[in-house]
Amino acid sequence: MPPSPKVAALLAAEKAANLPALRMQTLAQARAGMTSAPRPDGPQVGTISTRETNGVTLRIYTPSGSGPFPIIVYFHGGGFVLGNLTSHDNTCRRLCAGSSAIVVSVDYRLAPEHKFPAAPDDCYMALQWAHTHATSVNGDPSRIVVAGDSAGGNLAAVTALRARDLGGPALVGQLLIYPVADHYDPGTPSYLNNGEGYGLSRDSMMWFWDQYLATPSDRFNPYASPMRATSHAGLPSAWVITAELDPLLDEGERYANVLRGAGVSTVYKCYAG
Repeated sequence: MPPSPKVAALLAAEKAANLPALRMQTLAQARAGMTSAPRPDGPQVGTISTRETNGVTLRIYTPSGSGPFPIIVYFHGGGFVLGNLTSHDNTCRRLCAGSSAIVVSVDYRLAPEHKFPAAPDDCYMALQWAHTHATSVNGDPSRIVVAGDSAGGNLAAVTALRARDLGGPALVGQLLIYPVADHYDPGTPSYLNNGEGYGLSRDSMMWFWDQYLATPSDRFNPYASPMRATSHAGLPSAWVITAELDPLLDEGERYANVLRGAGVSTVYKCYAG
């Protein structure tokens, strides 16, 4: 179906801005563009604080109430290259207020300065921190979910795999919002059908992957491409969300099907338009 009216307006504004393709911008320009993009203010939450663990900054959103609260460890999108705590502040506020859960937003290292596996290493370390320090932030260590959007959805899926493979921390769920689930080679039909004109382009996704991976063989590593894990059994329950007009549509749907096939309780929803 065609884009919904709100999405159509956003796409028209993007086209009118006539910005150069990502690979034609400097890193500073691309990162500033993502961080400075206009966004509505998120809802108020109980408190917001920051912590540091091994050089990685965590922003902690705590809902109002007495707790102990469940915990969502959140990894922002941006193709492993863009994004930070500010770009996804609105999202984290909404998750915190809407779920009455603590949200631990992770400012993981970005490529190309820090290539794979720097980001997944930081994300797994942040999960370990959230589990170890849960009670000190009024959280419940037995109710932890990993979550993320786009590249952050990749990192959430990868962190769930690592937690399974390395014996914890135990997770009760994973929220994967239009996740990057596999490398662009060989690609999917939605990479071609939705590859131009809908915001994120096929060319941009290829550029992101090329910035992220240290070697071509890294694309086969399941901690880079979670679709390529030998087994997906034993992973936590999943909620996978995709967008109909997104290049990432097919791989998100396929990952949901792979999880179901491995016996993982999975809810999948594609948002039309």
